[in-house]
Amino acid sequence: MSNQETWTAVDEYFYSGLFKGDGVLADVERASEAAGLPAISVSAAQGKLLGLLVRGVGAHRILEVGTLGGHSAIWMAKEIGRPGRLVTFELDPRHAEVARANVDRAGVGDLVEIRVGPAAEGLGKLLDERPEPFDFVFIDADKASNAVYLDYAVRLGHPGTVIVVDNVVRGGRVLSAPDEASVGVRELVDVLAERADVDAVAIQTVGSRGYDGFILAVVTG
Repeated sequence: MSNQETWTAVDEYFYSGLFKGDGVLADVERASEAAGLPAISVSAAQGKLLGLLVRGVGAHRILEVGTLGGHSAIWMAKEIGRPGRLVTFELDPRHAEVARANVDRAGVGDLVEIRVGPAAEGLGKLLDERPEPFDFVFIDADKASNAVYLDYAVRLGHPGTVIVVDNVVRGGRVLSAPDEASVGVRELVDVLAERADVDAVAIQTVGSRGYDGFILAVVTG
């Protein structure tokens, strides 16, 4: 088998053993596909990882940058401590519409607030509202703005806030590729290396979605 075939087979093996059936999440995937959304949402394994991290942190307030069809928001909101709130930003109004239907379908619509528009602008407005600090942040939007999103995540968080930034390895292109996304990831790494108020590590992953990885960070001060 090729590497990709092996990675996918291993994903399917662990999925069959460690996941309990959830028809709602399957419905969400089908609804997103039917609406023509790009197939770039988190995998089931990535989604469950986010949910377990949320549960482990005991998060009541979650911030997400990049909603797409609401798949990752649903995984996280299902584990949120109540009373709780998940605020998520989506640039595309059509994607936000699909996501709203999906989170309602999953029974977590009362916990999820979807804000439509450029995330950096929306995060600035959110900061002006002086909300209660967020316990967990998931960043999965345009990679060129990763450093900007990280800064807002720290400012909207508190010591102990966990931050996950997705798609940072990009099949190894992070090392030297000149595309905007890879450059954005390298800028993020440079920023993290200089910040004394955040500690971070990058984890490489392989699976049904190929070769990639994420950064896991904790606000320290």
